Amino acid sequence: MIVKIGGGLLALLLFSVFQAAMAGQLVATAEDGEEIARFDVPEGTGWCVLWNHSVQGFPVSDCYENREGRMVLVRSRQPDFAAGLGHIPGRGRQVSDGEGGYWILDINEAVTGNAYVLRPGKGPVDHRLEVGDTTVSLSEPAARQRVRIELTEE
Repeated sequence: MIVKIGGGLLALLLFSVFQAAMAGQLVATAEDGEEIARFDVPEGTGWCVLWNHSVQGFPVSDCYENREGRMVLVRSRQPDFAAGLGHIPGRGRQVSDGEGGYWILDINEAVTGNAYVLRPGKGPVDHRLEVGDTTVSLSEPAARQRVRIELTEE
């Protein structure tokens, strides 16, 4: 059986299917299975994982985007070349942040499997997930535990 659909209805239907395919959710789950955070992250939107350097104490951030349903690391802000930090030539480009630190831009690395495990630091390290104007601590509920950060389809 063939069903005829008017042009406007067909366009709306196709747009809805396209939007559903590009929608995503960012989910942070503790090793005991408890969900710490869940955010809608439509195609083209991003989020950052923030923390304070364990030795120097300054803020560091790694920022990601939902690109066609893939978790992609796009940039990182690092105020110093302290332990564990630094730019790797050929992996993005380093530019000044104007405050004595630097950004690594255009990293554009897809995260394998759209997920990774982070072990949030305790106390002042305070790993956090920032999406838009909302910030959620990963350290508070799950310090030193395995936390899975995953981009899923909605």
